[in-house]
Amino acid sequence: MYRIPQILAFLWVLGASLAISRSAEAGYSHFIYDAKSGKVLASENADEINHPASLTKMMTLYMTFEALREGRLKWDQDIVVTPNAASKIPSKLGVPAGRTITVREAVLGMVVRSANDAAATMGDYLGGSEDRFGVMMTKKARALGMSRTVFRNASGLPDDEQVTTARDMAQLALALIRDFPKEYQLFSLKNMEFRGKRLRGHNNLMYRYPGMDGVKTGFINASGYNIASAVNIDGRRVIGVVMGGKTARQRDDQMAALLDRYVPGNTAAPGGLVAFQAQKRPAEDTAPLAFATPSPRKEIALGVAPKTALANLYAAPPNAVPQTTPVPTAPSRMASSQTMTPQQPVGSLWRIQIAAAASRDQASALLEKAMPLLAQGYGRVAPSVESYADSGKEIFRARFVGFADGDAATRACSVLQAKAITCFVVR
Repeated sequence: MYRIPQILAFLWVLGASLAISRSAEAGYSHFIYDAKSGKVLASENADEINHPASLTKMMTLYMTFEALREGRLKWDQDIVVTPNAASKIPSKLGVPAGRTITVREAVLGMVVRSANDAAATMGDYLGGSEDRFGVMMTKKARALGMSRTVFRNASGLPDDEQVTTARDMAQLALALIRDFPKEYQLFSLKNMEFRGKRLRGHNNLMYRYPGMDGVKTGFINASGYNIASAVNIDGRRVIGVVMGGKTARQRDDQMAALLDRYVPGNTAAPGGLVAFQAQKRPAEDTAPLAFATPSPRKEIALGVAPKTALANLYAAPPNAVPQTTPVPTAPSRMASSQTMTPQQPVGSLWRIQIAAAASRDQASALLEKAMPLLAQGYGRVAPSVESYADSGKEIFRARFVGFADGDAATRACSVLQAKAITCFVVR
């Protein structure tokens, strides 16, 4: 005999559950914000609820950077991978439960690889459990002005109750840039070295859009394809969020189209773009490395990545002052992302050379690997690829420039040598 009241009650509960889930299923939204003027440049469904997916890791990283600043964590500190963390689905670093990763590895794993196990490891450590860390994340979200965001885990893996909006994610991106400007530079890394493997990042738009230097992509079925981006054009900082994209490419193209429309001047210096695009580069994963000796885990000392403000330096003979050829502040959207072409600091002529390479890409890869070791204590130091001709063959010097004096350059060279990176001081 059918129990009509029970069936009706079941159907009512089922309908209510479906209505709640629909409130946070993938729906398109975007939000474009000028950080300097405080002006909202574009907004569509910016306060509609959706799931953050891996944009969640922006908050996990914010709280990790905060703990580092307050001394509750250290970059080289070992953190035990919990069973909860090890059980997460890919993308992940794949370290078994009970083994350890350093805070630095966890941070880079989240930034570059969007590693769910790295995020959960950090959440379990900082919160005592990932559930408690979710409460801490939500409290921090409120403190940052993210009024419609609720976090339940550190990674962004599916949870019906973990929700946010495009406006709130833009607020979080702004907080990362404002509160942790040095650490934020990590988001410009294209790849990372992890225990003998090179792991490639997911944020493809960042490597092909002018002036973009971060921050994060994300996807789960319930959210669609999300991206939070930050662009710096001539000192003008613009933050954009697109949520609910149908595909990764459609999401990236939509973000690019919005920025093209609302950020005038981001396609400046066409002559420089043509010159930049004319250079052919190998695939990123096949970029050659000059070091024959693999780096042990403790030597993966990545801390702060180079900025993506750009300028190519072309050198004459070894001890001459390099001449500079201006190029745009970032490669065009259609240009390859492989070469790290750095910003030239003002002032000092003291520099360090770490290699003379056969290609610009090889020199750039070496600099990108070594740059984090010089992230602090040396002033406005930047990587530089300087070229010169030798018997009709072009050689590319991988150098760091901008040291205040010879002593600073010598100390920096000692740091590199301690990590098995050869170098010498040049003026």
